Amino acid sequence: MSTDKVRPTKLKFKGEKTKKKRKHEDTEEGPSRRRRKDDNDEAPETWVLPESANEIRGPTFILHPSDPSPICITYDSTRGRIVLHSVDKDKTDDAEPPTIKDRTPTDVSQVWVVTRVAGSATINLRTGVGEGKFISCDKHGIVSADREARGPQEEWTPVVFPDGMVAFQNVYEKYLSVDEVAGGQLALRGDSEEVGFRERFWVKVQSKYKKEAHEEEKKRKEGLIDMSTVDEANTNKLYQAWGAGRTVVSSADKSELKKAKKEGRLAEALLDRRAKLKSDRFC
Repeated sequence: MSTDKVRPTKLKFKGEKTKKKRKHEDTEEGPSRRRRKDDNDEAPETWVLPESANEIRGPTFILHPSDPSPICITYDSTRGRIVLHSVDKDKTDDAEPPTIKDRTPTDVSQVWVVTRVAGSATINLRTGVGEGKFISCDKHGIVSADREARGPQEEWTPVVFPDGMVAFQNVYEKYLSVDEVAGGQLALRGDSEEVGFRERFWVKVQSKYKKEAHEEEKKRKEGLIDMSTVDEANTNKLYQAWGAGRTVVSSADKSELKKAKKEGRLAEALLDRRAKLKSDRFC
């Protein structure tokens, strides 16, 4: 019987170092990889906290950590007004209340629909019930939800803080806040100069819209989406209607838009041009 060893068939060169194979353990996962895996396992309608302003889109649940019970921004379609509703008001059992981060909407009136125009940092908050009214704030800080069209007063800029809470800044550079009015009732105001406890909210969006924002950001980094190109006519039509399907565009020189695009402030330039088209009641 031959005692010769079988030689390997793989070709080797003189001086070549042998590479050792490493076994990868499936149990070892980095925090970022584990987080992505958890996000992928979530159901599309799961309510999650946004990590950036771009993720605030679609159906949105807005809470304020008031004491003794958190309150949510609700729309009363019967009276056509915003109501700050205690989330524990209808509670009947003595069970331990969930943490504010575990809260989810229990009624469609507690859900707002957030829309945004590509290339713009501002958002619009529309009611999820009724005829779809937009939350607006006038120059006196009065907040209402009775506008059928979007204009400068219906624009809000979300500011996400490191702890996950969110503040909403209006076109007058003032912040949305919870204020106590006559009779001890709570109401929304839009005239706060600084962000404090009253101006900070917890915001929840659905998981599928957060993933959508991640995909857009990924494509933008890969150069597949040009977010700097915005059609002025279509943008104006989205924000405000002039009746009979008309769209009004500024007659000013468009060279300023080209300059703004190069400087990375195209959305701001479009907003300035759009604001000059409004009547005095929007200014």
